[in-house]
Formats: sequence, structure tokens, C-alpha cells
Amino acid sequence: MTTWGLIGSGNIGTTVARLAVAAGHDVVLSNSRGPETLADLVAELGAHARAATPAEAAQAGDVVVVTIPLRSYPQVPVEELRGKVVIDTMNYYPERDCSIVELDDESTTSSELLQGHLPAARVVKAFNNIFFQHLAALPRPSGAEDRSALPIAGDDDEAKRVVREQLDAIGYDTVDLGPLSEGWRTQPDTAAYGVMYALDPEAWDRGARPVPAAVVAERAAASRRHRDTQA
Repeated sequence: MTTWGLIGSGNIGTTVARLAVAAGHDVVLSNSRGPETLADLVAELGAHARAATPAEAAQAGDVVVVTIPLRSYPQVPVEELRGKVVIDTMNYYPERDCSIVELDDESTTSSELLQGHLPAARVVKAFNNIFFQHLAALPRPSGAEDRSALPIAGDDDEAKRVVREQLDAIGYDTVDLGPLSEGWRTQPDTAAYGVMYALDPEAWDRGARPVPAAVVAERAAASRRHRDTQA
């Protein structure tokens, strides 16, 4: 049984927690406001869930999901994540996160920033390109014809194997994009971000559609950086 640590319990974090519990895993949830604010969610999730501080969730997790606004990444516990597999769901939204020069000039990626903050952890990018309602709606058993895939990226092959197994357990295939430096291919405003999972591209809350691995790979390959589109 896997224990998932959640640093952040917003829409994506809560959805991942629900999927993990449905798969029979344990979850340790945290947020910036304190464990007591998660009492209702823990009660809903049942015996496989408990609330904690971010440091406690980091220490407890076999796999730890960082799902907070990107501007807050320097607050992610460091020592507690030493040696851990860390799933980064974060995206850069300048209007929310303020300007981050290295991301504005596309000299690095958001996951590489987190990896730099967590030098002893093994960061894998995942869950960042799918709307939380679609993430909740699309899990399917292994081998199902209408199973969807999620892209991952990371510098550590063993960490990616672990994430691939965990995503399989909660209902998803994976597409390996390569190292963290390729994580930009699923960031906002790229061909592989979000819209492909939407039944109605103009209204993402009107349902989800399955997206197989081949389509995810095709969309990721078609993604372009801002500097490429402006050339």
C-alpha cells in the first residue's frame, strides 16, 4: 500500500487524494492553513486519510505531491523530502505568481526550479496539464480501450517508474516526455495543455473525453515555446 503525501489540498490535490483512496492507498493531506481546516475532507475520505502539516505530509509520503501556487515553491519542506519521489503539478501563471525571470525568458522550467529547491529529492512533473474535473472523470482500469494517458517528465528513471506505477494504480497510462527540461511541453498555452481532455473546448466543466497515449505524445511533440512562436 502506498502512502501519498499532499502538500496542497486544492482542486488537483483533493482530486488526487480521492483517486488514491479509491485505489486503496493512504493519503496524508496538508495545506498552508493548518490540519484543522481539512477535517471535513478527511471525514469524507475516511480511514485511509489524515491531515497534517506540510512537513509531516512530506515525511509520511512514499510519494509526495506538491500542488500549490508556483510562487510558494520556496516554502516546500526540504529536509523531509530528501530521497523522496516528488510529483510536481505546478504551473506558472505570471498574473498570479508574479514575474519569475527564468520562466519568462524560458531558460528553465517550473519543475527544474522545484528540483533546484529540493536537490536531494527526485522530482517528476505530472498532473499539471489536466483540469481537475477531467482528472476525476477519466480513470479507467488497466487495459481499458478508453483509458487516458497523462504526460510525465523527470531526470530520474527510477522515480519515473514509481510515478508510472502509481498513475496506473489510480487509472491512467503515462507518456514519458524525457527529462524535466522537457516539462515545458505541457505547460499553459501549449498544444498538450488541458483542452484535449475537454468534451467542449470552450467550456471545460461540461465533461471530459478520453485521450490515449498516442494523442498525448502527438500533442506534446507539437508544443512550441513562446520564443519559437515569436521567431
